[in-house]
Amino acid sequence: MQKLLVTGASGFLGWNLCQLAQQQWEVYGTYFSKAVEIPGVKLIKADIKDFQEIKHLFAEIKPAAVIHTAAQSSPNYCQLHPDECYPLNVTASWHIAGLCADYSIPCVFTSTDQVFNGVNPPYRETDPVSPISHYGEQKVKAEQGMLERYPKTAACRMPLMFGIAPAGATSFIQPFIQILRAGKELSLFTDQFRTPASAKTAASGLLLALEKVAGILHLGGKERVSRYEFGRLMAEVFELPQDKLTACLQEDVPMPAPRPKDVSLNSEKAYALGYQPLSLRQELASLRGFL
Repeated sequence: MQKLLVTGASGFLGWNLCQLAQQQWEVYGTYFSKAVEIPGVKLIKADIKDFQEIKHLFAEIKPAAVIHTAAQSSPNYCQLHPDECYPLNVTASWHIAGLCADYSIPCVFTSTDQVFNGVNPPYRETDPVSPISHYGEQKVKAEQGMLERYPKTAACRMPLMFGIAPAGATSFIQPFIQILRAGKELSLFTDQFRTPASAKTAASGLLLALEKVAGILHLGGKERVSRYEFGRLMAEVFELPQDKLTACLQEDVPMPAPRPKDVSLNSEKAYALGYQPLSLRQELASLRGFL
């Protein structure tokens, strides 16, 4: 089998991707601050912000393809610490694209739906970017710089994702489930809309992009929902008490990073290539017993 290098293997998406990719690839995964074990995956501690270190990694592993998921992906953290996040979110991404160009190998990058301001959804790949947070701005810079350095890069804009997570990482539904199981009140936005997908589904889209895509690709799910609508469905599927689930507005919960109201993605391009998200109900049902 050919070698696939996945950066950010200890993160939520990277961890799910490494497990799925093993079916087709010999997988090498990088981590930095959080050690992780994934059976069958060769894990390497590496600071990908250090160009010499990542250059050495490429020379040593000689990957046939790279999927770059490593990032500081908390919009609130990025808003408060933009200068700290820039070397990982932007500069390292440019370096990885440059190295993939040098080796003439497929390069997939995980961007975000947060590159849009949420005013004119649903968003297609051809729509102009309009970020309103530092995190969104950094992902735009990363996309643009990677595609300039290596036009064959597949920049995949990821939706809100959920699913099983490794120790030390989480998706947004784990805290939701814990709160409701504890009988506590959970307030969720009725005025923020996304097109969620499970991490496993999103990972399948990244592997598809590796084979078939150069340029921008949206990997959203098939349903546009608010956080509140998602919470109600989740509570129903997991048989959690719904009486503690309450509705609120974004303005009721001050946070450092501005949040776009509706970054629903139009992912018809990916669907035509064979990307097949299940319904949210099916995706959630497949996680029962694991969360």
